[in-house]
Amino acid sequence: MRRDQDQKQGGTGGAGGAGRPDRRTVLADAAIGVLADAGVRGLTHRAVDAAAGLPAGTTSAYLRTRQALLTALVRRLVELDQGELQAMGERVVIRSADELVQGIDELMSRRLAGEGRRRSLARYACAVESVRDPELREILVPRENAGRAVVRAFLADQGVADPDGRTATLLACIDGLVFDRLVGGGETGVDELQGLVAAALRGATGP
Repeated sequence: MRRDQDQKQGGTGGAGGAGRPDRRTVLADAAIGVLADAGVRGLTHRAVDAAAGLPAGTTSAYLRTRQALLTALVRRLVELDQGELQAMGERVVIRSADELVQGIDELMSRRLAGEGRRRSLARYACAVESVRDPELREILVPRENAGRAVVRAFLADQGVADPDGRTATLLACIDGLVFDRLVGGGETGVDELQGLVAAALRGATGP
């Protein structure tokens, strides 16, 4: 029996009547907030019910096991992250190293403040859990989106060898910076971001 059978093939996305998010999406969003605020130990069905403002037992009715709850949460996290990166990639134009630095700065600002910060906290907690859970690890594998494509296209236009690999490395470094600032506090200086971009462009031959 599959570990996520309790999801009943429903997923967490979609919308309910009149454009409202469906119940699973509401529960997954509430679970993200609980995980960010209370940590893995605080992620319980009862806590998610309370955070969602729903009657006790609602989360258990839709996501019976803890594994089903965690899987729904991670799928929703990936959905939100992908949507953010897709929208940024469709909007941002990168024609220079400075514009790439600006794009990275915007992404980091989004992920270190407000709801983006809570999502980041939940994401890293899930990443740790995925070390012992192949199913979660598979869901968290980086996926293609417009943001990644824009960065890769810029590096390729600059004549960087292996733009796919350089893009993956650059994004991993950005992820590491976000984690460092979440844990240690402080702000990221533009010089740090310029250093990351310079490293990604090392060996570029120019357009």
